[in-house]
Amino acid sequence: MTENKFLKDFPILFRKVDGKNFSYLDNSATTQKPESVVRAICGYYGGCNANPHRGVYELSVKATKIYEDTREKVKRFINAKSAAEIIFTKNATESLNLIAQSYGLQNRSRKIRLSAERCRTGECRSKRRRPARN
Repeated sequence: MTENKFLKDFPILFRKVDGKNFSYLDNSATTQKPESVVRAICGYYGGCNANPHRGVYELSVKATKIYEDTREKVKRFINAKSAAEIIFTKNATESLNLIAQSYGLQNRSRKIRLSAERCRTGECRSKRRRPARN
């Protein structure tokens, strides 16, 4: 596939800023979404915004179905053995910490924090190292 085949899915990247082509380099904070994802999110919020697995009312049941159907799609896409293997998290830091905890690392080291997160908290600006928590 060529670069243009991927770019066409991201219409925001075709805009001009101050007369120049738009370049987005802040992916650690927010990633740009392809048009299909934007449509799906708008459809969800506009048609069945509710908490999955939390209620028996119509919107919650519909949200749960969408959530579980998505888990099945991801299972097939990555060729997982079971949909129960698919865990959705809110960001990369939470995902990495979940992996570390599942291997029992939470008792031996601090939680993982991505370098971009450290920069936001100011840690990357200081040269001192904090001792590991026991």
